[in-house]
Amino acid sequence: MGSNKLTYQASGVNIHEGYKEVKLIKGLAKSTYNKNVMNNLGSFAGMFKIPKGIKEPILVSGTDGVGTKIAIACAKHKYDTVGIDCVAMCVNDVLCHGAKPLFFLDYIACGKLDARIAADLVKGVTNGCKQSGSALIGGETAEMPGFYKTGDYDLAGFSVGVLEKNKIINGKDIKVGDVLIGITSSGCHSNGFSLIRKIFKNLNEPFNGQPIWKTLLTPTKIYVKPILKLMEHIKIKGMAHITGGGFIENAPRMITKSKLQIVINKNSYPLPKIFQLINQRGVDINHMYNTFNMGIGFIVCVDKKDVKKTIQILKQAKEKSYEIGYITSGKEPICLK
Repeated sequence: MGSNKLTYQASGVNIHEGYKEVKLIKGLAKSTYNKNVMNNLGSFAGMFKIPKGIKEPILVSGTDGVGTKIAIACAKHKYDTVGIDCVAMCVNDVLCHGAKPLFFLDYIACGKLDARIAADLVKGVTNGCKQSGSALIGGETAEMPGFYKTGDYDLAGFSVGVLEKNKIINGKDIKVGDVLIGITSSGCHSNGFSLIRKIFKNLNEPFNGQPIWKTLLTPTKIYVKPILKLMEHIKIKGMAHITGGGFIENAPRMITKSKLQIVINKNSYPLPKIFQLINQRGVDINHMYNTFNMGIGFIVCVDKKDVKKTIQILKQAKEKSYEIGYITSGKEPICLK
């Protein structure tokens, strides 16, 4: 009688495709390395030396994923940009407390591994790491047949940054009269895509002279370098990354004191066309401010005397920004008018 041999490959996991992926991504990861990376890709863990010159280092961490935006990438076989979104969602959060991102780790899960697709995903992660000054020092790829369908991919990441203890930005100095400066987003970023995919079922419908999927896959903007530059010249009192939950959930997170209220002037900047279209398709505008970034991806709170200089420095960093609101007293954490 013949015998049936059970192997990992027979269960749906191709370890040789995994080896192929590692070969493809090693060079990508290494291109992000700096003198503080203490390990090679393939070690059991990533090691990173805290940069010199920091007297009381505080490590700041953040983790996030791409969400269902990756479903559009998979549908259109365009995998090399969503990695930027993955990095952006993490490093922009770490940045909110004034930390400089140091290193990044990624996690890819799929039903059936295609090394070339995984390498494209990591290509985007590498691009995002370079934009944020992070080293990609490790990651994991999990092939999970029977849990994910063939063709399905998921992508998440983890960022660690550092700052001086006496330079933590936590909103404690925010007061009535302070001003909110909003920095424009690059589009929908990586939030609200479960709703977006219901609105735009035809990803090839024309929008601004191209299929709308190209607009929807525009990567999330990474604000690290312009904000770190701004911090050299301006005392930033608070920052907010406008992600899932929009203005309503995220803007008040920069405030730690009670009885302070954020006021956002909705007409203080032009609403991007993609959000106008979403509104035209039947999504209530108030709901949109609780779901999308509405054209503002990052907010900084500064003293009134620093407004002009803040906008000027951001302009020099090629970032378009607007005075979008202010701090007042009130019972509710935020008021949109």
